[in-house]
Amino acid sequence: MAAEVQPLLGRDRGGGQARSDAAASQELCIDQAVVFVEDAIKYRSIYHRMDAGSLWLYRWYYSKLYQRVLGFAIFLILALAFVEFPSSFTRTADLRYRSQPWQPPCGLTESIEAFCMLVFLVDLSVKGYLVGRAQLQEHRWLLAYLVVLAVSVVDWTVSLSLACEEPLRVRRSLRPFFLMQNSSMMKKTLKCIRWSLPEMASVGLLLTIHLCLFTIIGMLVFTIGETDEAQDKERLAYFQNLPQALMSLLLLLTTSNNPDVMIPAYIKNRAYALFFITFTLIGSLFLMNLLTAIIYSQFRGYLMKSLQTSLFRRRLGARAAYEVLARDTPEAVGVNPEDFLRVLQKTQLSEIHKQAIMQKVLSYEGRPMLADEFQKLFDEVDKGVIKERPPKPQYQSPFLQSAQFLFSHCYFDYLGSLIALGNLVCICVFLVLDSDLMPGQRDDFVLGILNDVFVLYYLLELLLKVFALGLRGYLSYPSNVFDGVLTIILLVLEISTLAVYRLPHSGWMPKQYGPLSLWDMTRLVNTLIVFRFLRIIPNVKPMAVVASTILGLIQNLRAFGGILLVVYYVFAIIGINLFRGIIVPPGNSSLVPNNSSARCGSFEQLDYWSNNFDDFAAALITLWNVMVVNNWQVILDAYQRYSGPWSVVYFVLWWLVSSVIWINLSLAVLLENFLHRWDPQNHKQLLVGAHQNTYQMSVELMFRDILEEPKEEELMEKLHTHPYLKLCR
Repeated sequence: MAAEVQPLLGRDRGGGQARSDAAASQELCIDQAVVFVEDAIKYRSIYHRMDAGSLWLYRWYYSKLYQRVLGFAIFLILALAFVEFPSSFTRTADLRYRSQPWQPPCGLTESIEAFCMLVFLVDLSVKGYLVGRAQLQEHRWLLAYLVVLAVSVVDWTVSLSLACEEPLRVRRSLRPFFLMQNSSMMKKTLKCIRWSLPEMASVGLLLTIHLCLFTIIGMLVFTIGETDEAQDKERLAYFQNLPQALMSLLLLLTTSNNPDVMIPAYIKNRAYALFFITFTLIGSLFLMNLLTAIIYSQFRGYLMKSLQTSLFRRRLGARAAYEVLARDTPEAVGVNPEDFLRVLQKTQLSEIHKQAIMQKVLSYEGRPMLADEFQKLFDEVDKGVIKERPPKPQYQSPFLQSAQFLFSHCYFDYLGSLIALGNLVCICVFLVLDSDLMPGQRDDFVLGILNDVFVLYYLLELLLKVFALGLRGYLSYPSNVFDGVLTIILLVLEISTLAVYRLPHSGWMPKQYGPLSLWDMTRLVNTLIVFRFLRIIPNVKPMAVVASTILGLIQNLRAFGGILLVVYYVFAIIGINLFRGIIVPPGNSSLVPNNSSARCGSFEQLDYWSNNFDDFAAALITLWNVMVVNNWQVILDAYQRYSGPWSVVYFVLWWLVSSVIWINLSLAVLLENFLHRWDPQNHKQLLVGAHQNTYQMSVELMFRDILEEPKEEELMEKLHTHPYLKLCR
């Protein structure tokens, strides 16, 4: 009997082990599908390790907690430039009045750097492990990440060994890399810029030829005899030698010194104006606009390429999830809805989108989902579902029902906007009337009464809307929340004003008990009423289209803003290393110097002492002033005199990168986005969608009809090249 039981027990153990292995395999498939779904939703690459331990590490890496820690570390290491030597902690950047800034002790900022670099080391290690050693060699960004981190650690070690007295910190210029490598959109933007460099270089060559040709012509035209004093003034001022003439015409190309450079010659002979007009027409109006056109032509498909890549990643991730979940059934090969619901419960996704996908899955009533049906589920993620408004309170009285209808109608909002307009008009009228009066001569009696009346109306409007919509319904509208908060602030300030200054009366002049009196605070907050007009935008159809276009542009220009931030950071650090302490104001820094002897229009005469590179914040503002190119020749002239002619190279490079390249790139992307959104078909969709659709379309979904759907052969070919994916069927 025992002999018979033993084989039976063996078979039970073997069957239990098989069932355990099958359950583990099924659970691994579920976890893989969860990661693939999250990759598809976030448009991430699926080429990473797929074993159970790596999947847990992968999800931990992309968890909100770790990503916030990583983002905080990037922000922290970039913000150190304001604190570390030379510190920006002074009231003013003016060299004449700037006090000695607080300098952190050696080791303080270095400790913060050590924490940030430790986070980056963990980040690099996890990324390198997940993609694998073979794949790591093909990831140039990860290899560059390793090099930058190694150089930063070595430079950090040198700083500590020299007691923070080293003359140059190389790692400061490398810090923006940590921001770029963490943004896929910035990487795509850099790739598109690299594609456009040959075309931009060709236009740059034309501009160089244009400058050189007119420089030579100008040197010949304005080379005169010693007896002609008027033309000699022009020659000595702007065409004294070849570098000076070239720089003068380069500044004229930006129109910053027009008509100054033309006036001396124009005084002598009006025909000389043709030289400068021809130069400006060819350079500024033709070649510079040609550069914009070429960049736009190169970037015309930037948005579509980006969206096409995102769509391919979405489809590839979804197809990978389908492959690991699909099972052979008597009906067909497909995904069991119950299995996908298990995946959906584990996926990091907003509850609104989960519910929308779940409803679509339940509509299949247990039938296996085919590949096309499975792919379409993820279109719900691109739909910004509008939350349903809470139900309005139910009143039995006919009078209350009529009042509820009246105070919840859009015309009541229009009345509120009209009252707010009257409030602003009153404020502007009294600002004009009191502009010529000293604060002690003003009579604020009428304005005080009007403020009380307006605040009481806003409070009444708030209460009536809460009555009509209910508290939850009132708070469900962001415009109502803003109006309510503003009304409460105004009410508190108005009550405080009455408690301190009593009721308004003739000759009522509230006294100031600090830097800003309660009365001034009330008038200041009152000006925020202008933002109440923003809520009428959805009700005016053309304004709704323009507003949605602006919001979309802001989202799509974030990558370009990040690139500009990186360029600003690098040039500011380089500027500090080159020009810190170069400009020194004359005389005692505690006294206002007498600029009567300075040349008119010079750096000293215009009090441009704040345009310096003595700290990081001042360097950023100086670069901004140069980028705007208004009067940037004054800054160029000063740094040429104080540091030498080689400084021109730095500022011209900054002008090329910021004013020429970056602004034209931004303009190209802006035009691309605007033209697509202003397309009549999209225009119509936006107008209809504002009131009739149950969801708001994202950029990806709006252009989905234009994009080309990836073919199944392409998706399967990519899946077969996956180094770690083993399909479960």
